[in-house]
Amino acid sequence: MLPGAILILPIGAALLALASRRAAPWVTLAACSTVLWLAVVATLKVVASGPIVAGNGAFTLDALGALYLLLVAFVGVTASLYSIGYLEARHRFAARVAPRYRQYYPLFNLFLASMLAVPLLTNLAEIWIAIELTTILSAFLVAYEDRAEALEAAWKYVVLTTMGAMIALLGILVIYAGVHHAGQAPSWAGLIAAAPMLPPAVLLTGFVLALIGFGTKAGLVPMHTWLPDAHSQAPAPICALLSGVETSAALYMILRLYPALTHNSGIHGANAWYLVAGLVSAGAAAFLILQVTDFKRLFAYSTVEHMGIILASAGLGTAAAHLGTVYQLFAHALTKSFSFYAAGLAVVVLNSQRIKGNSGLLSDSPLVGWALLVGALAIAGAPPFALFISEFQILRAGFAAGQYLATGLLTIFIVIAFIAILVQIGGLVFREPTTRQTSARPLPVSSVLALGLAFLPVLVFGFYLPPPLRQLIHQAAALLGGAA
Repeated sequence: MLPGAILILPIGAALLALASRRAAPWVTLAACSTVLWLAVVATLKVVASGPIVAGNGAFTLDALGALYLLLVAFVGVTASLYSIGYLEARHRFAARVAPRYRQYYPLFNLFLASMLAVPLLTNLAEIWIAIELTTILSAFLVAYEDRAEALEAAWKYVVLTTMGAMIALLGILVIYAGVHHAGQAPSWAGLIAAAPMLPPAVLLTGFVLALIGFGTKAGLVPMHTWLPDAHSQAPAPICALLSGVETSAALYMILRLYPALTHNSGIHGANAWYLVAGLVSAGAAAFLILQVTDFKRLFAYSTVEHMGIILASAGLGTAAAHLGTVYQLFAHALTKSFSFYAAGLAVVVLNSQRIKGNSGLLSDSPLVGWALLVGALAIAGAPPFALFISEFQILRAGFAAGQYLATGLLTIFIVIAFIAILVQIGGLVFREPTTRQTSARPLPVSSVLALGLAFLPVLVFGFYLPPPLRQLIHQAAALLGGAA
């Protein structure tokens, strides 16, 4: 049974990592690699034969879920590989105690398991539990370096996202009750089937509560204040998981509610909720990037921007826009993880995250300098990278649908963020160094390998999508539009 095996592997790896400090990195990498292989097998089955149902209905995997599963599994592999050398290098150059493998790797594996559960579980209440577990398990990893700033960031992260989770729970319970009353199973398919029969007030109330609650977890403005703190203070591989795929878990929940709203004839203007929430987040993040002074915070604010772009794209409401929405979700996860891997190596080289006061990264370490610059270009949406394709698709779909105001605003916000990211990172990379390091710091080999592995799909998928992956993205977009 594929879904069960996918969840059992990281849980078993967590137990083995707890038992053996020496074996923990390699057990984690082996488990993540096997999970990726199983996720690919499951995805190919979904593409060829439709949704997988297993465990007497406890597990369901459709195209949209398979896409998210694949992203979590791939980022899990690169993050586990990156961690092997990064933890040693970070602690050595920051003059800290030896890496706490018995804390890091068990939590890493359990955090990964909780994210993998989100697209696999059938019951809506159980999915909510999985999303809340992602917060609980990752909070300790945010505070891993045991600095005052990291502890404060972890505390803010737990408090704000848990408050959001309680609001989201109310929304899920309202929807759950409505679906049950309509005689349907409390699943995504059951919700779509029940949507035409639900009182509009019930469905809209549940959605608004879910939007606020899960929006807090996804970092939507104005509930975003925890995100730049947590995503800048965590170790780089955890930042990759947080920004690349964890925030997308909450957004995944919001997106899956979209077809239910459009299937209810009593709800008018459902698209406006997505458009307004998305444009506010994308616009606020674009201007916040202009004034940021920490390059890891810059990439964190970029996550807020991309969550907004994805939500606004869904609100455009056309099949072409939904295709862009799904591709943006896909490209964001791959690109953001690569960007944080580059940022983590920049921290190793500079022993600082600040943009002001640091310069000449290209002189100090050409590999890291170019990687950080490429990460900035890719996450800003420059060609030929994957995010350029998704953002171009979204803007083209918006103008084609006649949504000139919303699409025009989105275009302006994307351009502002593009300029801000390149100005900030360009100065850090290209400015003449004010001081020279006495000796170059060796880069951890495993982290460089992970950086290269993460870069491949960012570049290749800007040119070419393998046919099964292209088919998966089209099937996921059809689900977002409400197809059976």
